[in-house]
Amino acid sequence: MSTRTLTPGRILRLSILSFGALIFLAPYIFMISTAGKEQSEIFSSSLSLIPQQWSYVQNFTKALTRVSMTRLLLNGVIVCGLIFLLQVLIAIPCAYAMAKLKFRAARAMMVLVMLGLLVPIHATALPIYVAFDRMALLNSYFALVAPFTISVFGIFLFLQFFRAMPDDLIHAARLDGMSELGIIGRVIVPNAWPAITAFAIFSVVAHWNDLYWPLIVVSNQAYATPPLGLLYFRAAEAGDDYGALMAATLIITFPLVAAFLAAQKRFVEGITMTGLKG
Repeated sequence: MSTRTLTPGRILRLSILSFGALIFLAPYIFMISTAGKEQSEIFSSSLSLIPQQWSYVQNFTKALTRVSMTRLLLNGVIVCGLIFLLQVLIAIPCAYAMAKLKFRAARAMMVLVMLGLLVPIHATALPIYVAFDRMALLNSYFALVAPFTISVFGIFLFLQFFRAMPDDLIHAARLDGMSELGIIGRVIVPNAWPAITAFAIFSVVAHWNDLYWPLIVVSNQAYATPPLGLLYFRAAEAGDDYGALMAATLIITFPLVAAFLAAQKRFVEGITMTGLKG
């Protein structure tokens, strides 16, 4: 058993995976290290991951007092939560209709979904901004949420997942007298939690880290999302205090890391099932 575990091939695979994990974790390790250093040590000629004089308390205190971190995190939760909820409410019925219902426009809708995956937010940012400005909707949660309520990626992801669901299950629900909305709510959604969890990770991470759109539509710090608030922190308050800046960055990224670790099993399951059954 131990001989099989220590085979050269297995050691090589573990070494490659460990090296890859170290590369991906390197920025986070650097943030943790810098968040505990004084300003003079950060700009010293010697590079050391372990701080010579631990300043975590001072740096985290600056991060929490110089910027309303609670407000930033609350805004991030509100914006990401509303976006994800609306995306799921729209994407699941659309994907179900395209996967399980027979109608002439199904192929055309599929083409539109694929084309929608090619259009970045940058291409539509200017006309959306002008429209929101004329309707006096800037500096609001509506301006942060509305452009992302329809997710073509979400529709495509759920479409691939729903295509693998047995048609007999849906036919049986129809024979029991369920409406199409009833089938979605009582049959489709309970069986689609792996895909929903996987999409939740993609959606929340993308919009929690989004700086481009909030930077355009928000000038009032009361509606600032975490990345935008971090920008205010860096430019207006912290200056060159990178220790406090890294501490603030750790506070902002921690919810994402915790959420991913909590939903890791469901996330992997959702991606695997969607890929295999598509």
